[in-house]
Amino acid sequence: MIILQAKSDCCGCNACGDICPRNAVTFESDNEGFLYPRIDEGKCVNCGLCNKVCPIENIADIPNGNSPTPVTVAAVHKNNQIRFDSTSGGMFTALAEPFIKEDGYVGGAVYTGDWNVKQIVTNDIEDLKRLRSSKYIQSDASGYYRTIKELLDSEQKVLAVGLPCQIAALRHFLQKDYDNLLTIDLICRYINSPFAYRKYLDYLEDEYKSKIVYIKPKNKELGWRKLTHKVVFENGSTYYGTFQVDKFMKASMQSNCLSRPACYDCKFKGFPRFADISIGDYWSRKGENELDDDTGTSVVLLNSAKGTQYFERIKRKIKSNEVPLDKVIAGNPALVKPLPKESIDRETFYERINKEPFDVVVDSMCKFPEPSLKRKMVTVLKVIKRELSFSRCHIFPILQFIRLNFFHPAVHSDIWKGNVIFVSPHCDIEISRKASVVLNGYLTLGNSPFKHSKLETRIRMQDGAKLEIGNLSTGGYGFGYGSDVEIFSGAALISKGGPSTNMNTTIICQRKIVIGEMVAIGRNVTIRDNNGGHLININGYRDAQPVLVGEHVWLCEGCTVMSGVKIGDGTIVGAHSVVNRSLPPHVVVSGNPAAIGSEGIEWKM
Repeated sequence: MIILQAKSDCCGCNACGDICPRNAVTFESDNEGFLYPRIDEGKCVNCGLCNKVCPIENIADIPNGNSPTPVTVAAVHKNNQIRFDSTSGGMFTALAEPFIKEDGYVGGAVYTGDWNVKQIVTNDIEDLKRLRSSKYIQSDASGYYRTIKELLDSEQKVLAVGLPCQIAALRHFLQKDYDNLLTIDLICRYINSPFAYRKYLDYLEDEYKSKIVYIKPKNKELGWRKLTHKVVFENGSTYYGTFQVDKFMKASMQSNCLSRPACYDCKFKGFPRFADISIGDYWSRKGENELDDDTGTSVVLLNSAKGTQYFERIKRKIKSNEVPLDKVIAGNPALVKPLPKESIDRETFYERINKEPFDVVVDSMCKFPEPSLKRKMVTVLKVIKRELSFSRCHIFPILQFIRLNFFHPAVHSDIWKGNVIFVSPHCDIEISRKASVVLNGYLTLGNSPFKHSKLETRIRMQDGAKLEIGNLSTGGYGFGYGSDVEIFSGAALISKGGPSTNMNTTIICQRKIVIGEMVAIGRNVTIRDNNGGHLININGYRDAQPVLVGEHVWLCEGCTVMSGVKIGDGTIVGAHSVVNRSLPPHVVVSGNPAAIGSEGIEWKM
């Protein structure tokens, strides 16, 4: 009979429930949402099978003839749509498709209707879309091992995918190797609390006033390395939570308080692995890996002869090259090292998120430590170095930099954090002393790739005008060379940060313009919330109306965004288009006036 002395003795694999011949083992969630076995003593006959199958109790007895030095490969799927929709480089799909096409079965984790996670086994190729991508919270694996054994015993081919503890549990559950079984484990740092994740989703639904309809961890649209948690809501809004600002990521990665207790002393690290193949992210330095275009690259560890032989079959679908094991471990220390202990009071954290909004608890308990004086001085030196480079050591922009950041009453800068205005040559800056420039990141003025360009960048702010820039996610914002930015009295221009505008951007703000995070702006783009004060004798006509450009929008060369327009998240406005009415999210539009050409699109910056 399973008797837990401590929660750290259970990895939640669910194998003890599947092995029980009397169905005496069920699973209950604790206050953190993790499943633990519960024994019905009225049904239990003390056969001891639950103890015998436990991978933690019996790790030394689990059959494992795999190599302690696997062949390691960096790889990406040749199909860009599959790669784009995958957590890394699309290796799960490349490995899984042949099994189903050859009448085999694939097992793995899928979201349920309430955004919990469940292990399933399927032979429906459409289910690969649900199985694709990591889920990052603990899955319910009840029935998983029993189903796989039944299929194997009936001579069906099975590809079983799971976490290292789940694959170890499967190996021990089966008690023998099957020629018709291939196993894949995921490189795992730890597994997160389903309860905490649900509280996080509740916070997002409350923030966006809408139900969630789609979730994609590690979404690629802002670049793979931003580890973006994309969430789409019924009302069409989209949340792009990058690792710098996402509340769940903050609690998970920074405080280590969302992990299952067993993960702090994981028994399934190191080599040899229990799976035939291991897959995960291949993190390399910029320029070091020719496959890395920030759309996701997989690492594949070929642990057994069976895994190596099967991998040869899928090579025509992928691009790959061998990489050293030490570089793989350097980018994935979780291969050999357990998770460090939580840095905050775990019990208090879970008590509070049960009663308070998730974001409030995270912000109060999972704080970044205050930078040391040394760290602040390093930041200041970097700021000085950047301005010298940006200004090309010309005295006039350096004097403008000093005036704006240290003496101008309208500019709220913080050099200790790097939240300053960088000034290039040929900038005409007219900011009223009664205006307000709020910097939640840096602001660059007049950045140009041409060393000798004299194209002037202009920014003008009248009394009461407000310019708000950046957030922690993007670092800052920039108005590129040739930009003309005018903010009239009492008006507000807000950019949530992202790449700089391109050459000759014109922004005319009389009331309010909001530019979402990570908006790509091409050359010669115009955004204006007014018609220049000209009145037209038309019923309902307004000279000025606010403009809202959503998150991750692409405004292509020469397009114009007119007053009163709201552009939905993820939308692309084609070159030289005129947008004079609001647009839904995730569409491509073009023409004058702009008309929808494609819907449901995703694109990578």
